[in-house]
Amino acid sequence: MKALVLAGGLGSRLRPFSHSMPKQLIPIANKPVLVHVLEDLRAMRVTEVGLVVGDRGQEISAALGDGSALGVRITYIQQDEPRGLAHCIGIARDFLGDEDFVMYLGDNMLTEGVQDIAEEFRTRRPTAQIVVHKVPDPRAFGVAEVDGNGRVVRLVEKPQEPRSDLAVIGVYFFTPAIHEAVAAIGPSARGELEITDAIQWLVSRGDDVQARIYSGFWKDTGRVEDVLDCNRELLDHLAPSVLGEVDGASELDGPVVIEEGARVVRSRIVGPVIIGAGTVIKDSYVGPHTAIGRDCVLSAAGLGYSIMLDGAAVERVGGLHGSVIGRDATVTSGALASRIRLVVGDHSSVEVAA
Repeated sequence: MKALVLAGGLGSRLRPFSHSMPKQLIPIANKPVLVHVLEDLRAMRVTEVGLVVGDRGQEISAALGDGSALGVRITYIQQDEPRGLAHCIGIARDFLGDEDFVMYLGDNMLTEGVQDIAEEFRTRRPTAQIVVHKVPDPRAFGVAEVDGNGRVVRLVEKPQEPRSDLAVIGVYFFTPAIHEAVAAIGPSARGELEITDAIQWLVSRGDDVQARIYSGFWKDTGRVEDVLDCNRELLDHLAPSVLGEVDGASELDGPVVIEEGARVVRSRIVGPVIIGAGTVIKDSYVGPHTAIGRDCVLSAAGLGYSIMLDGAAVERVGGLHGSVIGRDATVTSGALASRIRLVVGDHSSVEVAA
């Protein structure tokens, strides 16, 4: 089985970060979302990956290379502009050939993986198998209506009166029959080839389309709030490891990862927290559910439930909470400030008035 990973979206909801990096490279627990996706695929025993990219493809290929460091082989597939998920299958036809494949949206996080669902698809081999998740309000999603045997009887996009609470999420398993469906459908009202239309075409033809429920943590990392939520979830499973330097005046409480080359001086770290290589934490407090990237500086500052990207610096600002500080950005203050929430894009400079 091959994989088709979609990473061509623009990420307008994740601005300002998506102005300066592909949204699929935003780090969660100090690893880009796409790395989490590829690790999930490898856990499914899928190593041949077609990666659909848009105009930020060079940045993605620079970050991931040929995939060998992650145990996969990546073939990059260029999409001229977003034209729908089904369109991605069409342009990947040569790569996919006549093999079964899993399609995985590159901005989705399923922290518990779907290995069992993948094995069931391999064993039973229905025409298609979608992954669904129970949600309290399905009106914002594509919704699957299924019978008592898990067979899909209808797919409805964003229904005002849902007949099911099963939202279709970003992992799909297909046999080559999906290519016939993609060729048979036309653009939707928004001008895109919708994957729900292609799957519904198979359902209407009478093919065996199955739905399987994923009950673990799932998020589409399209907003800053979702990124922070995913970061919290992953850090809750953190295994402590201290490879960097921690002086005798500092205190570590709870699961903390301090990577090699990082230094903690006269500071208190309350986990779960991860601190990247080369980072310096001095005279500061770091609270739970915080991920600090590589080569950052936190000096006379306080930070909790937040993410600092590589090269960021925060000085003399206390009480930062629920914040995301972009690459090489700086946040400073003339005097220690109180509780603050900031979203600071890459290479920015923010001064907090006393």
